[in-house]
Formats: sequence, structure tokens, C-alpha cells
Amino acid sequence: MTPRHSPISGRECIKVLCNKFGFHAVRQKGSHVVLRKETTNSVIGTVVPDHHELKQGTLKGILQLALVDEEEFYTHV
Repeated sequence: MTPRHSPISGRECIKVLCNKFGFHAVRQKGSHVVLRKETTNSVIGTVVPDHHELKQGTLKGILQLALVDEEEFYTHV
């Protein structure tokens, strides 16, 4: 069982993904921000809702799409 981390906002998640993992914002529709990262082999994308607090399952889904390890992500929060 993974330890429970303190909740973070969508804006904070976007900052970490952009500053530490090389993503950049492509567009926004409503409260959802589309992030993208281009590698030599592929393009990785994810969608982050700009909410006050992200639910744990939502954050896990975002990180899974972004191919970012959850523990590595939390070392940068």
C-alpha cells in the first residue's frame, strides 16, 4: 500500500510537470490544461484539471498518462 500524500492543486501539478519533467502547456479549454512533452521516440501528453485540490485517483491518472513515477513526482512537490 502506497503512503497517502497531502493533496495538491492542479496549478501546482502543472508547475511540477512543466518545470521538472519537461512538459509544456499546449492549450486550455475551461479548467482543463493539456500538457505535452516531445521525446526523440514519441510524444507524451496528459490533461490536468485546474482545480483547487486534485483527488488522489485523478492525480494517479495524470501521472500515468505522463509516464511519471508517483514517488519521483512527490520528491519535487
